[in-house]
Amino acid sequence: MTRTDLNVERVRHNLKMRTLTVARVERIAGLLARITFTGEDLQDFVSASFDDHVKIFFPADPSQAPVLPSAGPDGIKFPEGVARPAARDYTPRRFDAARQELEIEFVLHGDGPASTWAEQARAGQQLGIGGPRGSFVVPKAFDWHVLIGDETALPAIARRLEELPATAQAIVVAEVPAASNEIPLATSAQASVRWLHRNGTAPGYSTLLLEAARELALPPGEGYVWVAAESATAKAVREIMVAQHGIDKSRIRAASYWKRGAVAVHESHDD
Repeated sequence: MTRTDLNVERVRHNLKMRTLTVARVERIAGLLARITFTGEDLQDFVSASFDDHVKIFFPADPSQAPVLPSAGPDGIKFPEGVARPAARDYTPRRFDAARQELEIEFVLHGDGPASTWAEQARAGQQLGIGGPRGSFVVPKAFDWHVLIGDETALPAIARRLEELPATAQAIVVAEVPAASNEIPLATSAQASVRWLHRNGTAPGYSTLLLEAARELALPPGEGYVWVAAESATAKAVREIMVAQHGIDKSRIRAASYWKRGAVAVHESHDD
């Protein structure tokens, strides 16, 4: 008998472009910049899933307002004669509707428009965001939840852990550059967290997540596996979970949050 409370739900949202202002900037474990944005444009913001993503538009000059496209029935269009800003996908880490505040955490990896902007971010600066366009809602009613990822997945993993109930069991495998980059992970769930440290190995070249995935001992009951990392790594971890651990493909979501040698990659691995 199939449990209907374990059905994954896809939710669509109206696509809206928003201009937001930096309210606060906080550094976390030498790895992340947690930036809190505010603005009246957030009054109807919705993020229904822990791994939602918004498209962030970065102004070429941080002192200037961002250039935003318009959203219409034919997609998005930028103003003519204006250079398109750099854009990247990021997870809404936390949203406070009452305070109209949105937190987004940026990995400080030292290059690229997002990390470069986040390194210099300060209160009063503005960014543009679009979305989320949709949400992939994984029920919290599963007996256990496996969350696997590198540092780019930490905002989604941390949000999921905060949202899980005390009755849930969570198994987390997280890869970061070094032990000093481990971040606090608060949860009411029964959680075990295994940190993996690259210790000098370049991002995207480590096999730590693959080895840890092979070593996992999964609990009994109904479970769901979520994976996000470099593209080849996420795909390989998915294959291990399916082939070695017998996870049904409908019970695993694996996503590329970045791809070695490419820019602005955000995609899911499905058959």
